Amino acid sequence: MAGNVTSLFRGTVAHSPSMAALTREGGDGTGPVDFCIPCNPYFPTPAMYDELAARLREIITYYPSSADTITAELCGLLQLPPQCVAMGNGSTELITWIDHLLVRESLAVPVPTFGRWTDQPMETGKRVDMFPLQEASGFALDLAQYADFIRARGTRVAVICNPNNPDGGYLRKQQVVQFMDAMADLDLVIVDESFLEFADAEAEPSVVQEAMLRPNVVVLRSLGKNFGLHGIRFGYLVANPALAGKVRGMLPKWNLNSFAEHVVFMLKEHGPEYAQSLQQVRRDRLEMASHLSALPGLTVYPSQGNFLFVRLPVGAEGTVVRDRMLTEHRILVRECGNKIGSSSRFLRLVVRPQVDVRRLVSGLEQVLYGSRRGAAVPELGTGTSYSSGTAAVDRLVSETNGSGMRVPAAPQPMPAAPQPAVAAAQPLPAAPQPTPAPLPAASQPLPAVAQPMPAPAQQPMAPVPQPVPAPAPPVPAPAPVPAPAPAAAVAVAPTPPGVPARGGLTAAQVRGMTAPATDLTPAPATGWPNAQSWPNAAGA
Repeated sequence: MAGNVTSLFRGTVAHSPSMAALTREGGDGTGPVDFCIPCNPYFPTPAMYDELAARLREIITYYPSSADTITAELCGLLQLPPQCVAMGNGSTELITWIDHLLVRESLAVPVPTFGRWTDQPMETGKRVDMFPLQEASGFALDLAQYADFIRARGTRVAVICNPNNPDGGYLRKQQVVQFMDAMADLDLVIVDESFLEFADAEAEPSVVQEAMLRPNVVVLRSLGKNFGLHGIRFGYLVANPALAGKVRGMLPKWNLNSFAEHVVFMLKEHGPEYAQSLQQVRRDRLEMASHLSALPGLTVYPSQGNFLFVRLPVGAEGTVVRDRMLTEHRILVRECGNKIGSSSRFLRLVVRPQVDVRRLVSGLEQVLYGSRRGAAVPELGTGTSYSSGTAAVDRLVSETNGSGMRVPAAPQPMPAAPQPAVAAAQPLPAAPQPTPAPLPAASQPLPAVAQPMPAPAQQPMAPVPQPVPAPAPPVPAPAPVPAPAPAAAVAVAPTPPGVPARGGLTAAQVRGMTAPATDLTPAPATGWPNAQSWPNAAGA
């Protein structure tokens, strides 16, 4: 069973195997405890599932209503004008049409993030400029630096995921609006709010109202994640009528299925239960972060999503942890070695009820710190190395220069030390162009977890030994080996592979900076939706 399950992960590219595939390979017809798929575990309610089950025959027998009918019902619920909304068969369908219709030549995206924002435009030949989020700053996105990066690259479309997946980093509404205005000359600014319903840092965090008033902004929203119904595949975008109509006009008339229709028309009767489910997820997030932060060497990053991004202790291999958690404890976790800008040392863990969290923590303790043979953390003195997943990420970032444009492979493999190999790449301007409007530096996102226990510092690479002169006079002493010259701070020639613009770091350099954040404090439990009414599109 273990070999079959592991082969499923090897067969995936940027995602994990489906729950159906894992259930089939499990042998007993039951799936594992799911800490991988970011669903709301408290919604729909048991009564709603009973209602859907009672109407199953009708749901799967007949055509659904048109997409316009379902969209009008959702817009009445969210208090949005239907002409500004396009509903899709999952957010990935909308990402596909945004790429085909609205992205002409280039797109900038911070990494790591949701894989379709990098993969989809690269599949259609666009240039993808990847802005690396730095581990040393807790993967926080500095919008001022991101704006400089976009100007230096000459990118025409900018993407922001708020909260970001997989780290849960959050940007305040005012910052996002200022960024939108500063990028008013771009072809498009995309704000992916797929996980925003789980945020509690602000009472009204969404920018959908502002997007409808701007000519080049699209906001993407999910329904499957916050409603706990990934399998139904439904989501929507909000934009000005021209942009929304352009996407809506390309979608099939019946692109939404009957399950989606029945759920949308059920929601108006279950607003209080939905609001309460979001409250419980937020409470669980704080509690789960506290338990995980107590594990020695494990770092938990601030999150406003319904998941937590964690760094494993030094020496722990994420693929080994993932496979052992699944085969020995029947727990599925998301190992992030196949995410651009991440590595196999990171896991994304979905927020779940406390009974499941206790099982997760117990399993991690046994896998990470167990003394039996095969423990994920090696004994002291054995050293650590990059995993195959990490090597694949470094290779991809190197080959594309963080921009999605592949360059010829260098004749020699990249050295283990974070010194970039010189190869032809897309040239960078010597200095970035100023932004059209001043944009203050983004502040750190409001954290949602207690300060994690500092992880042990990663063992540095042993320095090159200096030759010792031979004592006998007839034998000449070898020439000393000079120390490596420090990398230039600013690239004025063609940028070597893996070196991003304006002071960014390569993936290997980011992972070498292991200092934990120092201001991780719990976020106040504010901004809950009103349990007596349905939350509107802004979360109020």
